[in-house]
Order: sequence, then structure tokens, then C-alpha cells
Amino acid sequence: MGWTVAADLSQLVKAYDVRGVVPDQWDEPLAELFGAAFVRVTGADAIVTGHDMRPSSPGLSRAFARGAAAQGVDVTEIGLCSTDQLYYASGALNLPGAMFTASHNPAQYNGIKMCRAGAAPVGQDTGLVEIRELAEEWLESGAPEPTGKLGTITQRETLSDYAAHLRSLVDLTSIRPLKVVVDAGNGMGGHTVPTVFEGLPLTLVPMYFELDGTFPNHEANPLDPANIVDLQLRVREEHADLGIAFDGDADRCFVVDERGEPVSPSAITALVAARELARNGGKGIVIHNLITSWSVPEVVRENGGTPVRTRVGHSFIKAEMARAGAIFGGEHSAHYYFKDFWNADTGMLAALHVLAALGGQEGTLSALVAQYDRYVGSGEINSTVADQQDRLAAIKTAYENADGITLDTLDGLTITSTDWWFNVRPSNTEPLLRLNAEARDEATMTKVRDEVLALIRA
Repeated sequence: MGWTVAADLSQLVKAYDVRGVVPDQWDEPLAELFGAAFVRVTGADAIVTGHDMRPSSPGLSRAFARGAAAQGVDVTEIGLCSTDQLYYASGALNLPGAMFTASHNPAQYNGIKMCRAGAAPVGQDTGLVEIRELAEEWLESGAPEPTGKLGTITQRETLSDYAAHLRSLVDLTSIRPLKVVVDAGNGMGGHTVPTVFEGLPLTLVPMYFELDGTFPNHEANPLDPANIVDLQLRVREEHADLGIAFDGDADRCFVVDERGEPVSPSAITALVAARELARNGGKGIVIHNLITSWSVPEVVRENGGTPVRTRVGHSFIKAEMARAGAIFGGEHSAHYYFKDFWNADTGMLAALHVLAALGGQEGTLSALVAQYDRYVGSGEINSTVADQQDRLAAIKTAYENADGITLDTLDGLTITSTDWWFNVRPSNTEPLLRLNAEARDEATMTKVRDEVLALIRA
């Protein structure tokens, strides 16, 4: 098999997924090798694949299917879908899955998010390294010829089943009518929202629902404040009850209230945690990463649950969800994980919980979330540094002997006092340190944030 690009797989295979520029870093022949390697590593005799709306996605997805089928494996293609719709298919069909998307990255990128049967994660420690090594080995020779027959490639529609499954997990039958603006960012939310919301007492105001992997309106990354400006304006213009923005592959959702003000993902985590605990009789473990707000563990305890703190990153959260038998998990990055969704993340299910909570009472969203948003956070602040470990050591030295301070290194460095905390952690892929700080009031947060930034940027 002729190789078409000089592939450097170490740049392409990340901690949780495959991601790079098409065709410069990878293309369809390499996708075919990944398909063959994926089925070898998972030992599957059948898999499911799906893809987003990027121009390169259908071709890459089909090449991966060809590579898998050549190894004698049957492939079910669900076609255009959100990442959580692919997780649904992996869970419901009990098959390993591969989703072709680069989430919120620019148009020239594409990638693969892979999972084992039941949507169990495939990351660096759970098979991704082996997949990469096999693909590297086969770059020259091509994948080995299988001894048996070729697998089949068939198509299956899963959108309606996915929507029905989500709707079975949240009771929206008796909510009051709501007006909701949804910004799909020309991503997969434009494909899934109409079906999931169908028949609900919602007036839907769609924004950028046309599937367009060149992202003509704005990046499909709602964590960047620049990308929700259109949504905020529209919510105010429409006098809507709330706004929801999805990222490119629609696995994350970001919420703004009736004033167009962003609702922190920590407040959404706390709100959904309270609802999931109520569904489970006031018992259960809730996972949260170490840079969610103090509000999250407080609300979990107040509602009878047990909070468990973990590192940042979806493979850690999913592994901890499974290990602890947790009912729900949330991250500051607007990823929300549900036991009833195979421990996988689904922004759509979190959005339905917000709609049910808001529609189940008469007040505004800002009033509803105020009880879950108790502290003042800095948001994540990135700083480029020459030596990450040197700056972390300097911060540790500055704080470790102060009165009333606790320190831990679960993920980077977390310093906690009675009135504030901050975490500084290094990026795995860039020369950055990421700061998150929180305090009981604005003045304290500003003071702590600026002190730590001075040390980081010294």
C-alpha cells in the first residue's frame, strides 16, 4: 500500500484521541491502518463508526471502516452524529466505536475518539499506545492480510433511538413552556437538537444549525467567551428563558441565563448532581475534577451524596466513574458524565436537566442557579512559561509554610486556605501553566489571582 504522507504518529496520537491536520498529518490510507489496528487491539468482531460534518470526515470514517472490514470485522456505520450519539450506539449495541471529529478545532483538523464496547474509554493507558504502535509498524508494509473472510459494512439510523434514550432519563412532560435559543456553531448540535427537542413544550430559536465544518460564523468552542457573544445577544433580543451553546461535536454544552449571562459549568454540575441524587433516592457518588467550584462538593453533600475529587481529563473521570460506581460526574470544561449513559459524557443530557429544572418552577434561570453558584472564580488563565517545574516549585515555596494552608499535588499544585484556593497545572502539550482560583468574594479572588500570576510570570 503506498503511503501518502510522511506520518509522525507521535504528533498525531494524543493522550485521549487522534487529532491532526488533514491531509498534512494524516489522510485516508492512515485512517485505514488505524481501523485495522483498532480491531486488533480491541479484539472486536464488530464495531460501530460515526462522523461529524467536517469535509474530510466521511472519507476518513469510510477508510477506517474498510481497514476494519479487511480484518474480517463487521462495521455498522451510523453516519452523521454527535460524539455522544456515537457513545450511545457503542453502549446500546455493546460494540467498540470510533467517532471522527476534531471537536472544536479549526476546519483543517480531524481526529478519532475511540471507545471499547459500552463506551469505555480508549486512551493512552487503555489501548491508544498499542493502536499507534501497530499503525506505525504497518506504515511500510501495510496491514497484514486476514486469513478469513472480509467483514461487512452496513448503515444504521440511531438518532431517534438516541433521542428516546435521553428523553427516558429526564422527565420533561410537565414543564412549563420555555423559549430557548440554541447556538449549534454549525456543528452537530444542528443535527441532534431538532430530534431530541421534538414535541417538548419549547419554542426553539435555532442559530447556525446548518452543518458546515468550515465554521463560517464562529469557532464551535463555547468555552471561549468570544464564541457565545452572538448567543448572548440573541437571548436578550428574543426575551428567551435561556440559551444553550454546543461545541463542534456536540458533546459539551454551555448555558447562558435569561440576561445573557454565562452560567458557570460548576453551577450546572451542582444543579444536575442535585437532580441525579434525587433520582437515586438521595444517595450516590458524584465525581468532580479538582478545579470545579467549592459549590459542587457542598451541594452534593447537602443532597445526601458523596463527592469524589479527581484529576482533570475525561479518561480519568470515566475510569473513576466506573471504579466508584458514581451516578454523575462534571468538569469545569462543560463535560458531564452519567452512569445511565455508560459513564460517558453527554452535553445534551445535561441540557435536558437544565430545561427540566427551569421548567419545573416559575422563577428565572439566574435565580435558580444562584443557589449553586456561591463563590467567585477566576476562570482558567493560561501563561506561557520557559520552565513549568521551576515555576511550580517557586509557587510551592511561596505558600507551603504559610498558616492555615493545605497543599496537594493530585494534578499540578493545589493550595487551599479557609477563604480561597487555587490550582496551577502544566499543559501536557504546550509550554503553558493553567491557573484557576476561587474565593469567597471578588476582592480576595483578585488578590490571590494576581499574586499567583506574578509568581508564574516572574
